[in-house]
Amino acid sequence: MTEIGGNNPGHSIALPGRDDQTYRFAWASATHTGYRRAANEDSYVARSPMFAVADGMGGHSAGDLASAAVVERLDDAITGDFLPARAVERALERATDYIGLIGQDSELGVGTTVTGAVLTQHDDAVFFAVFNVGDSRVYSFENDELVQITRDHSVVQDLVDAGLIAKSEAEEHPDANIITRAIGFNAAPSPDFWMLPIQQGQRLLICSDGLTREVPDAELSRLLSERHEAPETVARLVDAALESGGRDNITAIVVDVIEVPTAQ
Repeated sequence: MTEIGGNNPGHSIALPGRDDQTYRFAWASATHTGYRRAANEDSYVARSPMFAVADGMGGHSAGDLASAAVVERLDDAITGDFLPARAVERALERATDYIGLIGQDSELGVGTTVTGAVLTQHDDAVFFAVFNVGDSRVYSFENDELVQITRDHSVVQDLVDAGLIAKSEAEEHPDANIITRAIGFNAAPSPDFWMLPIQQGQRLLICSDGLTREVPDAELSRLLSERHEAPETVARLVDAALESGGRDNITAIVVDVIEVPTAQ
């Protein structure tokens, strides 16, 4: 487990040359090994402008190294208040090279999921560039509505999309733990991206599947809607996953948009 960054109750960013155009964010992160795993293979970075969670695979030491490689290289990519999506791609390419070295002696291979959001500037506005590889997730909670931004790269998601099973059947499906895309396993990284407009009052939830497999979307929505500050919210999210069984490592980051410019 590698943890980069920490909780921040208020962080302001101004557009370059536009001190009157200020965004203000708060965030918090939490992780737990859970009750069934011997070690925590999740890693995360929560340091503006980068917020990401990685869930390692390949045995506890190799999986931990893989997830660490991803978040460390994402953290290394930080050069200012905003980053282009291409910086995420380059960081994942560097992580893939390192994971290839880790997995040389592994018969099953070594890899990790990664999902997150990076603050990026386009013209005179700021967006979350949301990215994903695997079945960790990013949600947006806005106007009391929870929306999953990312799409899982998994066998069961493909079955749901094809209309072969219902979404409610996915978590209990025998192939629920099989993903179709990852960082590592000697494959070039292929992240999906979404450009998400930033709105005042918006909350982002970035999490590993140790949370979403234990806590249904309706409960995630309820916990986010209580509007506790970010540290209390992530603590309640992790507690909810533990109360439901805690069968996997659990990691969550909550990012709150406190203020946006009145004229964007």
